[in-house]
Amino acid sequence: MSNKDLVVAAFAAMEKAYAPYSGYTVGAALLSKSGKVYTGCNVESASYSPTNCAERTAFFKAISEGEREFEKIAVVGGKNCNVTELFMPCGVCRQVMAEFCAKDFEIIVAKSTDKFYSFTLEQLLPHGFSPKNIKI
Repeated sequence: MSNKDLVVAAFAAMEKAYAPYSGYTVGAALLSKSGKVYTGCNVESASYSPTNCAERTAFFKAISEGEREFEKIAVVGGKNCNVTELFMPCGVCRQVMAEFCAKDFEIIVAKSTDKFYSFTLEQLLPHGFSPKNIKI
């Protein structure tokens, strides 16, 4: 799947976001190594703590379906589905990615379906904490 196709899927997922409090809508499209795409949107809660980001929604959907290996994710976001800037994954989402992805996992962030940028997980989470850090 091309990066552009994944970005298009992320924009479609953003339309489903539930963000009545912040107004910031976010969509993500996660490509597993098996070739399946899992989409996610952010889901807010009035008490804020149980709010879940789009990236984690996509990962948790994939993991709950038995996926454990991933190639890349596209992330888009903006106020009321109006994307004007790059919307980077938060630290919690980057940490979830570190749990399941290699350092070269690709993270695509987009302003539009034609203007997007690619980073590796290591670029966005240098010296990250992963399962390798836990010695049992």
